[in-house]
Amino acid sequence: MLSLKITSVALFMSGIICAETVIDSSKIYELEQVEVLATRMDYKTPAVYTDLKEQELLQNSYGKDVPYLLQTTPSIVSMSDAGNGVGYTEIRMRGYDGTRINVTANGVPMNDAESHKMYWVDTPDFISAVGSIQVQRGAGTSTNGTGAFGGGINMTTDKLPADFGGEASLSYGSFNTNKQSIRLSSGLLNKKWSVDGRLSHVYSDGYMERASASLLSYMMQAAYYTDKTMLKLLSYGGSEQTYNAWDGITKVQMEKNRRYNPCGEITDKDGNVTGFYDNQKDNYLQINNQFLVNHKFNARWDMSVTAHYTYGNGYYEQYKNNRSLYTYMLEDLVDKDGNSLSKSNLVRKKGMYNHFGGFVSSANYQVSKLKLSFGLAWNTYAGDHYGNVLNVVDAVNFNAPFEYYRNSSIKHDGNVFVKSNWEIFKGFHLYADVQYRFVNQRIWGKDDLYDYNTSDMQEINIDKIFNFINPKCGINYNFLKYNSVYASFAMANREPTRKDFVNAEKGKDPLAEQLYDVEFGYRLNHKYVEFGLNFYYMIYKDQLVLTGEQNPDTYEALYMNVPSSYRRGIELSVVGHPLKWFSLGGNLTLSQNKVLDYSEYVSNSDTWEMDAIYIGTSTLSYSPSVIASTDFNFHTHGFEADIFTQYVGKQYITNGQNENLTIDDYCVTNLNLAYTLKTKKIESVRFGIALNNIFNSKYCTNAFAYSEISGGERYDEAYYLPQAQFNVLANVTIKF
Repeated sequence: MLSLKITSVALFMSGIICAETVIDSSKIYELEQVEVLATRMDYKTPAVYTDLKEQELLQNSYGKDVPYLLQTTPSIVSMSDAGNGVGYTEIRMRGYDGTRINVTANGVPMNDAESHKMYWVDTPDFISAVGSIQVQRGAGTSTNGTGAFGGGINMTTDKLPADFGGEASLSYGSFNTNKQSIRLSSGLLNKKWSVDGRLSHVYSDGYMERASASLLSYMMQAAYYTDKTMLKLLSYGGSEQTYNAWDGITKVQMEKNRRYNPCGEITDKDGNVTGFYDNQKDNYLQINNQFLVNHKFNARWDMSVTAHYTYGNGYYEQYKNNRSLYTYMLEDLVDKDGNSLSKSNLVRKKGMYNHFGGFVSSANYQVSKLKLSFGLAWNTYAGDHYGNVLNVVDAVNFNAPFEYYRNSSIKHDGNVFVKSNWEIFKGFHLYADVQYRFVNQRIWGKDDLYDYNTSDMQEINIDKIFNFINPKCGINYNFLKYNSVYASFAMANREPTRKDFVNAEKGKDPLAEQLYDVEFGYRLNHKYVEFGLNFYYMIYKDQLVLTGEQNPDTYEALYMNVPSSYRRGIELSVVGHPLKWFSLGGNLTLSQNKVLDYSEYVSNSDTWEMDAIYIGTSTLSYSPSVIASTDFNFHTHGFEADIFTQYVGKQYITNGQNENLTIDDYCVTNLNLAYTLKTKKIESVRFGIALNNIFNSKYCTNAFAYSEISGGERYDEAYYLPQAQFNVLANVTIKF
């Protein structure tokens, strides 16, 4: 039904005949940008950020997801479960995972309200719909949604073209990765109306075995313009189906077959793998709707109000081997011989559906020396989680499906902020920003964890309220035309995630985390050279980290508050344009990421207790001390070549700084080649080819670990997610 609606819109737009009009496109662009003014930084803001240009978006829109575009910016590492950047992808910024990185689209929060994660796979091929991206590192500027600890990713959807036109794009490459997309735009009708739509499909078999992804996405926009007002109705989203590839493999398994995917294994009673479950897949549908109103009252005042609603519905199936049936609340089952069953292989389905809606708004006031921004937002999330057993393999009297848990959640999230940037004297700017944020999280029902104390599924009854004040201030001094120095201080607060609440030991609720972020640096912005040097010191109170501890009732791993931890480092970025046809650049991050007075807990199978091992000062997990990259770009007469290399230092998988549990350092080089042909009848034809990992590096970007004490000896095992070796992705894009 969804694809039928999209196709109907595309056919309607293709039949539009747009008369030639005279239009001030700069006025349209100005109205399109109103909603981002309150949450974005500029050269007068005393903070560190990177704006990604249209050309950078273009050369990375062959089919890979947004995280692989963002790795060209400082302090970012991207990763992929399937190994080739299609399907489930993530980023880490300054060592922080996606739960601590605030992501917005047109000012609307995109992080999942419960887990705080950004599920890029739920908005397939979103990079094709993006007009601009600003990556903010550190606490950033006040925005909407979850607290920004590692940083923020502020995206706007592409503006509507002023002229009739369209675009078709085809990609194909390694692992049967392919993409087809088409976009049609009406241009400006009667100097007031515009309609635009995009439909795309991305498929890949994945680098890892069976790690396939089939992604369908769309975006539709309709806008009405006057001289001072823009009304826009926007809908985007799509469906995804991906085969699970998130379990990881050991180093021994990698030596035999680094593409082996253990997800979906079917084993016999002796533990031998006899096959794989075909439907070990994740399925999700997400539809995002926004109604934007941007208005410029005069040269000093403008405002933006966006109402939004997102619908999500999905599930995944898993084949589980040799499971105790009582942990799924299954009773009175018998096998073919009439014997009572206590264990069996089974298939389970975990699902959820949710609604997320509200509004975000801002107003901006600007005179020659003063800029004020005001923001107000309210968002509500409501969703259900449930689990069904679909099949008990050895049972003859099982009636499917059997629901073994269900719970509900409602979360209210509101904030108000005010920002000011005042030029006290020429070039010297004083910045202040304060936000009040209210959070109310309620969760109730039965969870998917079996409680061994009650012999029932875990009971959830959570009702928490948080009130946060998040102040920021700083100074910025612009001098000698191209130079500036800045210094800032920010405080940020973040509530625990759903998992932190649900998995916590009874009577030991997790605390909110708090960040104190000090940053200062120097910027040079010249037409021949762009240079940035930033120093940061991020001090945390009650940061939630994995310590190895488990919930004694459910044996689930716990994130625990540690009193003191910090991240500090230097970020250097440079881009040079010595010649019209050549540019070169690079990024370097050197950092220390520590947790103080730390104790690691390891399960002891001899005593059935958790052994505490005091470590003291330890390195935070997934936090490389070195991230470096270089980028060389050649461009002349329609031809372009871009060589990007990234080096990422060693990472510890756990916070115990265990040398047996690390991700090795790696270096990867990608080469992009393109040629753009322009004709009188067609605006452009662009031929491109991405040669990824051209030196065939064997590397991993993510891993998980398990430790145990048995027989008085400690055993450590890590499970890695290998990334693709040399691979190719070719593309042709026609604009008309």
